Amino acid sequence: MNALRIIGAFLRLNVQVALAYRSEAVVQILLNLMWLGWELTSLAIIFANTNELGGWGPAELVALLGVWRLVNTMMSIIVWPNTEKFNQGLRDGSLDYTFLQPANSQFLVSVTRIELWRLWDFVIAVVLIVAGLGMSGRVATPANIATFLALTVSGAAVLYSLWIVMIAVTFWFTRFDNNVTILAALMDAGRFPAQVYPFWLRLLITFVIPIAVATTVPLQGLRGELAWWETAGFLALGVLAVWVSSRLWKAGVRRYSGASS
Repeated sequence: MNALRIIGAFLRLNVQVALAYRSEAVVQILLNLMWLGWELTSLAIIFANTNELGGWGPAELVALLGVWRLVNTMMSIIVWPNTEKFNQGLRDGSLDYTFLQPANSQFLVSVTRIELWRLWDFVIAVVLIVAGLGMSGRVATPANIATFLALTVSGAAVLYSLWIVMIAVTFWFTRFDNNVTILAALMDAGRFPAQVYPFWLRLLITFVIPIAVATTVPLQGLRGELAWWETAGFLALGVLAVWVSSRLWKAGVRRYSGASS
């Protein structure tokens, strides 16, 4: 209940911020639509020269683009804004006040900044997924939809946990300013199925910085391509990632001595 009240308070604060900069939000939405047009144009150019990409056709790539946008929206709403807030707080000492609050510090660091206007991207993402499935002629069963939703949540949890690990590293290496640059750069790899990449890169985006776990894998679940044990393994990975990141965060907080030290 306390967590819900905290989220509600931050939501009200971020709504006020969004309303104060309405014109900027409109501009960002228009730019986002422009990028969507470019992404779809890029797919059209690719499939004007080939019938499939790594065994995936145009319909599957449209759906994958939707899944990628779904995950990227989560990153844009919470992860990237709070990364900026965290780094600033680490430099100017305002992070100290976060640790003085009677609430979980990891939770507070995760929800302080919320880019509400990016919620529009969820609508675009769902439309792309539904359109891609419609183009492919596939009919998703309730079991496949449930698997997709579970794997999407699990994949998002993995990326969130990876983010927590990367910012927690700054408790040991205070000069590690660009702590999520690699994660941000590799996010674009999720636009395409993992199968199109060379073996070494496929391993990287599946097991080291698991972008594919949050994009390709959920769509495979929606298409009914995963065995039950594969689904269970990816779900277990999400739980494990959350647990590990929480342990590392607490260890980092115990090491943290404040900006003035």
